[in-house]
Amino acid sequence: MISSVSIFTSLAPYMILSALLLFLLLEQLSYLVKKRHLPGPLFVPPIIGNAVALVRDPTSFWYKQSATAGNSVGLSVNYIIGKFIVYIRDTELSHQIFSNVRPDAFHLVGHPFGKKLFGDHNLIYMFGDDHKSVRRQIAPNFTPKALSTYTSLQQLVILRHLRRWEETSSAGSRPVSLRHLVRELNLETSQTVFVGPYLDKEARNKFRTDYNLFNLGSMSLPIDLPGFAFGEARRAVTRLTETLAVCAGKSKSRMAAGEEPTCLIDFWMQAIVAEIESGNPPPPHSDDDEIGGFLFDFLFAAQDASTSSLLWAVAMLDSEPEVLNRVREEVGRIWSPESDELITVDQLAEMEYTRSVALEVVRFRPPATMVPHVAATDFHLSKSYTIPKGTIVFPSVFDSSFQGFTKPDRFDPDRFSETRKEDQVFKRNFLAFGWGPHQCVGQRYAMNHLVLFIAMFSTLLDFKRFRSDGCDEIVYCPTISPKDGCTVFLSRRVAAYPALSLK
Repeated sequence: MISSVSIFTSLAPYMILSALLLFLLLEQLSYLVKKRHLPGPLFVPPIIGNAVALVRDPTSFWYKQSATAGNSVGLSVNYIIGKFIVYIRDTELSHQIFSNVRPDAFHLVGHPFGKKLFGDHNLIYMFGDDHKSVRRQIAPNFTPKALSTYTSLQQLVILRHLRRWEETSSAGSRPVSLRHLVRELNLETSQTVFVGPYLDKEARNKFRTDYNLFNLGSMSLPIDLPGFAFGEARRAVTRLTETLAVCAGKSKSRMAAGEEPTCLIDFWMQAIVAEIESGNPPPPHSDDDEIGGFLFDFLFAAQDASTSSLLWAVAMLDSEPEVLNRVREEVGRIWSPESDELITVDQLAEMEYTRSVALEVVRFRPPATMVPHVAATDFHLSKSYTIPKGTIVFPSVFDSSFQGFTKPDRFDPDRFSETRKEDQVFKRNFLAFGWGPHQCVGQRYAMNHLVLFIAMFSTLLDFKRFRSDGCDEIVYCPTISPKDGCTVFLSRRVAAYPALSLK
């Protein structure tokens, strides 16, 4: 007996080593079987795959995936922390993913480890009747009346921040990096538009801290332990959704008292309260906790995507003086800062060229360059390839934006003019707001925000880029941004800033 134990003890290290080697061999074989003929690395580091390369330099990582896919059938593969991934460069293949978001095909995840990070109460994880029901509930949030309310709030926040930026720049004597400033602008805009009166100053500050933790964790390795950025981000999301759930409850009480909506959550809760007061049961997924999760979904979509678009708008306006001059001429014909009046929704609609510039910014530099999905089952994507169950699939919105369009590498707002209408002619390539059942529900709000920013920034401020080597290179943080954070000199362009106010 003692001899048997001794033999086992002496052999144990070899058995463990053999089991580990067998696991690693099976991992590599599994990867190669799933890879089949598609381009991608022939060998991947054990267990973590190429996660280190992704986290260290996401721009280079995804550029290589795109370049590899472009040399073959529009697909390439890789391996990230136990997950086989497929990158899709071809637009029509991407459409097959967007059009098949359902329980037995693809699940939208928004982030490679999104469900663990965002939590369960999130609109992007819903399907079928549940998804349609919630989108119907959300519809009152984006009516013309609601959007008009938001545009007024957006302008007040934009003006407040533009004044602050110009002061920071000391009237153009020193350059300022706009990345963090724009993030602060957008975070205040989201807080004000989404849940306006329901967050006091202390709650807003805590909200800002938690959202910054979330941003940091979303770009980190998915290690859900204390002290690691991903774990801190997951706990921050929990606190954020709890805060938003409290706002939903306060709004329900206020709308039940018959008060007028002043922000997005009010328009949403007003419809729910009306449904209940008419004698019907509460709509599905309308309790405060679930609404808090949905609001966080809005916040994530609005905050980081909008930050990206505003930065690239400034970068492109600086690079294209003729475009900037045309924007200023158009806005000057329609709105005067000296009037001390807010831009109305009718005036906003008149700014056709400025809206074309905004659309071209979104096409030329789509904020979310990819939209990750998980294959719920084996999916026959093409004649030569079936996506294996469990694969994380990355349809590339960025690559689609440079397919089909006339001279797609050129920044050309006129492609969206009434004469050319390339947003309709090549609409299958314009995927910045998604496609299919999960197309962005707030895209009109997002475009209004970008148009308002371009109009006010270009009218109220003079600006010049502080150029450095590689300043226009793309970096991920987590949506794309100019490498230098869009560093500019700023000075006031008008005699006095408008005295805007809600009336």
